[in-house]
Amino acid sequence: MVITAAGCKKAAPATPPPPIVQVMAVVATNVPLHTEFIGQLDSPQNVEVRARVEAFVDKVLFTEGTEVQAGAPLFALDKKPFEEQLAAANGMLAEASASLNKYEKDVARLTPLAAKRAIPQQDLDNAVASVDVGKANVLSAKARVVSAEIDLGYCDVTAPLAGLIGAKQVSVGSLVGKGEPTLLATISQLDPIWFYCNISEVQYLTAESEGRRAGKKVEDLPVALILGDGSVHKDLGKFVFIDRAVDVKTGTLRVRAEFSNPGKVLRPGMFARIKVDRGARPDSILVPERAVTELQGKNFVWIIGTDNKASQRAVKVGETLGENLLILEGLKAGERIITEGLQKVREGAVVQPRTAAQMAETAAETAKHAEASHGKQGEPKATKE
Repeated sequence: MVITAAGCKKAAPATPPPPIVQVMAVVATNVPLHTEFIGQLDSPQNVEVRARVEAFVDKVLFTEGTEVQAGAPLFALDKKPFEEQLAAANGMLAEASASLNKYEKDVARLTPLAAKRAIPQQDLDNAVASVDVGKANVLSAKARVVSAEIDLGYCDVTAPLAGLIGAKQVSVGSLVGKGEPTLLATISQLDPIWFYCNISEVQYLTAESEGRRAGKKVEDLPVALILGDGSVHKDLGKFVFIDRAVDVKTGTLRVRAEFSNPGKVLRPGMFARIKVDRGARPDSILVPERAVTELQGKNFVWIIGTDNKASQRAVKVGETLGENLLILEGLKAGERIITEGLQKVREGAVVQPRTAAQMAETAAETAKHAEASHGKQGEPKATKE
């Protein structure tokens, strides 16, 4: 007799429910576009004041770290050797002038005698030649006087331009100008001040393209300056220089922006950032960065169809704006994409889409039930007396 044990047959496992994923609807909006660059501040003019003659420093006539005006006295060098050279040059000029005067009188005296043939013509010719030599000697002597006056003038060192002067590089009694033009101090103009940075050729072309779309040139784009402490300079600047060529070694262009600096707070050498306002991009699509996956150099998002089936789609990604990515191609307004739970989905699989608000509501209800259950478990049991 054959006995069948139907009760021993195992039940088939239940099919798991579709995974719950968080989704968002794609919305087109006007996105303000900004680009930031890191660079360094510099003065339009950093002028090095150097000694132009060899001499000892007699006086320092300025206060370090203060504003100086053009022509203000900065240093006084020892003038005595140069005063002596000037006196000697003046003496040589006087001697040359006296000799010329004698030669000219000789010519005046010999000319009528030569006409009467009372003296040889050679004597007159020699006298005339002496006058020419005497004139040349006077010119040379005058040049030595001018040179001595210039050297003497270099002993009074003045500011070549108005600006902020730095620390003195020499002290009283120092010998300067021996063999080289010794650096005495540096003066910098601070208002306006310049910001230098390097931008890639891609960034430059993007800015040009966005500028044309907005009807602006790169030079007209407003530029904000962000300082090292995170504060923003009160006045906007603008680009005033874009280099003529891309550096073949770095693939970048050197650019310069100009900012007003009336308070002289900004100083050369400071590191800062600029934020370039490229205008608003209409009908732009932004998605959370976490919703985009990268595979073999391409970017993808998961799309949820009307039948709640997931499918992967390639998209073209633009720049990063905060926690979002600008999608240039591949998405359109109204479509739904998965933002959380990407690891749960498969191509063509059905999912349970939930919005962020629904997910938060579910989490709140779960927490509420858990708290109520914990409270019941913690109640003391009644005891019989």
